Amino acid sequence: MARGWESKSIEHQQEEAASPPQPKNKPLTPGEIREERERRGLELSRQRISDELSRASHPRHRSMLEAALADLNRRLEATKRPA
Repeated sequence: MARGWESKSIEHQQEEAASPPQPKNKPLTPGEIREERERRGLELSRQRISDELSRASHPRHRSMLEAALADLNRRLEATKRPA
């Protein structure tokens, strides 16, 4: 059974490699690249703070983390692109 799944995966990869490349989305401008990097950095910081908050036990440390998380959420909302 495992071999069947493995061979299907390899077959799929070979088909993708043989097919012509699909056109990508339009290239991003330097400003869009900068905004995307900033947004990704904020998302990573938010994840780290959330993880830290889940383990924090001291009330002052928790309140500091909650304030940082609120600030990150506010900044992420400000950087959201219109859909």
